[in-house]
Amino acid sequence: MKYRETKANYDKYPRIAISGYEEHGWKGYTSIIDAFHHEINLEKDRFILVVDTYPGVNDEEIIPELMRLKPEFFINMMDCFQSEEIINERMKYYLTEDRVFGKMYFGSITDFMDPEICNQQKKKISETKGLTIIYGFGAAALTEYDCLVYCDMARWEIQMRFRKGMGNYKADNGDEDILKKYKRGFFVEWRIADKHKRNLFDRIDYYLDTNRPQEPKMISGEAFREGLLQTAHKPFRTVPYFDPGVWGGQWMKEVCNLEPTAKNFAWSFDGVPEENSLYLQTNLVTVEVPAMNLVLYQPKKLLGEKVYTRFGAEFPIRFDFLDTMGGQNLSLQVHPLTDYIHNEFGMQYTQDESYYILDAQPEANVYLGIKDEVKPEQMLKDLKAAQEEATEFRAEEYVNQIPAKKHDHFLIPAGTVHCSGSGCMVLEISATPYIFTFKLWDWGRLGLDGRPRPIHIEHGEKVIQWDRRTSWVKENLVNQIYTVEETKDYREEHTGLHELEFIETRRYWINGSCSMDTQNTVNMLNLIEGSEAVVESPVNAFEPFTVHYAETFIIPASVGSYIIRGTKPEETIGVIKAYVRG
Repeated sequence: MKYRETKANYDKYPRIAISGYEEHGWKGYTSIIDAFHHEINLEKDRFILVVDTYPGVNDEEIIPELMRLKPEFFINMMDCFQSEEIINERMKYYLTEDRVFGKMYFGSITDFMDPEICNQQKKKISETKGLTIIYGFGAAALTEYDCLVYCDMARWEIQMRFRKGMGNYKADNGDEDILKKYKRGFFVEWRIADKHKRNLFDRIDYYLDTNRPQEPKMISGEAFREGLLQTAHKPFRTVPYFDPGVWGGQWMKEVCNLEPTAKNFAWSFDGVPEENSLYLQTNLVTVEVPAMNLVLYQPKKLLGEKVYTRFGAEFPIRFDFLDTMGGQNLSLQVHPLTDYIHNEFGMQYTQDESYYILDAQPEANVYLGIKDEVKPEQMLKDLKAAQEEATEFRAEEYVNQIPAKKHDHFLIPAGTVHCSGSGCMVLEISATPYIFTFKLWDWGRLGLDGRPRPIHIEHGEKVIQWDRRTSWVKENLVNQIYTVEETKDYREEHTGLHELEFIETRRYWINGSCSMDTQNTVNMLNLIEGSEAVVESPVNAFEPFTVHYAETFIIPASVGSYIIRGTKPEETIGVIKAYVRG
């Protein structure tokens, strides 16, 4: 089926040039190890090289390369951690028995290290002359050092390695349920790893990208920091990724120029810094950097002072795609209220969201809110029967089905029962707690792993807002659109979100140019109509930035004023912008 009249021009590999550091790059282990050779000063009595890693980095690949440096003493940090049994016991409360949900861990990496072994290793380091290499997760926490190399990798690549059989850090669980491995990463490992990494940013001498097996790429610490700093002052895109699903559709295959022989693509994250990456480019190499590094290193410039004060170093807005064009309904679901997500899981805010319809097939609809005549006890009884007795839950008898067409906007404050029906291409605009979706019914499907997908009625029944009935939904959550300003060059419209949600969205129809200002808060945008647009600075503070249809882009708070215009005089473009309300 043809979804676009024009040829796809979606950029799957957006790059950010690091100005002034064009020669700061190395590619391949030979050149990287040579760079370390030049760095090591053996005229000193002792030289300590620390090679710290994010959990998920392939130790078996990197350690043999480091041994070419012929150290007098080598420490593998894996040996400095507690035993797997002790670590599992300490994590037990936070991981719970649930397949999906745990509790956020707010401790540090040293909580899982063995202090006695660490002290023994420190003593050996002090007694060793020549080169000592300390390698692995948490290496920089062991002792002082002369040179720090940080080996990093993208969150998405870690998940791919989980699927291929990699276990969690110091855990013999390679064949465990993927959801449980992800849960351990999300609630514990990645929390302590990001906290540890954040303390190292200003001390990194070399930044090593380990995302592609046997294809290491490295830039200097100065280039790494400058790349993040420059990114925090200009428009940019994160590196999108796409994934299939049981309900996935066909729209993204064509519009985003994906593998045409794939069965489907269900998801795309394009603008989720905790999940997505950045490509930082020098003349010599392009390194893939977790976009969360930017949030952690330059939170005020990226987010703005008010957003940073409210959320800390967290990126609170998420844009992602849900493709059911030629696919199936999403699972019927509900998101937790703020009080519930805080008390149960340790999160500070919840997943308020919305569905912006980028495209829709005839007869498409969105499930949203409870029908007027529904009795809660009967709906819950039938949901539980469908789960426990494998009967069918007739969702259309309980939940409103609202017709959906291109450019509709459905608002979904937490506690509202909802899902996209088949035939929709959804740009989901939401807050960013990531995985906190309570599935109520999944149409009797199995996941791609052949297992039943997790259902969480026991959580969902505690947060469903039963007063969000048909009339209220239509009056408050469906196309709450009005014109804010109109000129000969553009029309600005308010489209949401609901007053219970902290995100504001504005839509712009531009046939000339439109001046905007971040007002010292981060802006996230998507080109929802038109083939191409350019973002420019009225004072030449950054180079003109080109975006294409369906691409999400971020304007850091530090940018201030900017201009958006189409590149074709005859074409009206559409842009939707999200930001945190003041």
